[in-house]
Order: sequence, then structure tokens, then C-alpha cells
Amino acid sequence: MMSDEVLATVQAAPARRWMAVGMLLVLGAMLIYVALTTPSDLHWRAFLLITGGAALWMGDRLRRATEHALELTETELRSTDGTVLARIDQIETVERGAFAFKPSNGFLITLHASGPRVWHPGLWWRIGRRVGVGGVVAAAQTKFMSEILSAQVAERAQLSDHTT
Repeated sequence: MMSDEVLATVQAAPARRWMAVGMLLVLGAMLIYVALTTPSDLHWRAFLLITGGAALWMGDRLRRATEHALELTETELRSTDGTVLARIDQIETVERGAFAFKPSNGFLITLHASGPRVWHPGLWWRIGRRVGVGGVVAAAQTKFMSEILSAQVAERAQLSDHTT
């Protein structure tokens, strides 16, 4: 029987998390301030207000998303909010190379089947068959997790080669 023991954890680095959230909130506040205090065209003011509001919204979305961590077990990669990013038996490849389309300080997983689009800014995203892990996380944590995932995928491939 496989255990539900957590093999690796990835969470937002506190300094990076608050720096990213702070920058988005300050940007949003500055854009709204400029829109309200500078006499300008109505279209320009609307653009600044909408962009400022979007920056504030993104700052809050990033803050809420990075409250959670990702956990790797023998059977799945999941978020501490209960969302399963991928089951180990669904993973086709794990890419961590410099030229992989992956989040900052992270890695990319390719799955056998597509899943719904999900985006947790600063932590992970899924588009189709691809799951990206990274953002405002510590590179050492994602490197460790990606190495364990790669080993699990290789072990599964080796077992399936012996059974066929």
C-alpha cells in the first residue's frame, strides 16, 4: 500500500511573496492616484483606473494563491487547499531546463491528458496538458521536487518496461 507521506514541499518564499504583492499594490495605487489627480483625457483616465484596479486585483489574487503550498506524495502532486495538480501516473515528462517554457524558479510537467485551465499566480498554473510550478518560490525547493518527480516517472517507466 502506498503511503500519503509528503516527500517534498514547495511554498512561496516570504520575502519574494510580499515583495511581489507589495509591488502590485503600489503600482495599482500609483495608477489610480495619477488617474484621479492629473487632468487628462477621459479615455486616458479610464485606462489608468482600469489598469490600476487590475493591478490591485492581481496583488490580492497573488496574496491569496501564495498562502498555500504544494505537496508531493507517492501518488500525487497537490496543493494544501486540496486541489490535485497531477497524479503521478498521469505525468509524461518533467522539464527543468533553461529553455523550457516554465515559471521562474520552477519546472514544467507534461501530462498524458488535458485538464481544466487553472492559474494560481506565483505558485502554479495548468493549461491543457502542461502544468507549471514556480514563481515566487524558492528554487531549491522546486529543484528538489522536480528531481523526485523525475525519479518517480523514470521508475514507473522502468516498471512498465519490465511488465511488457
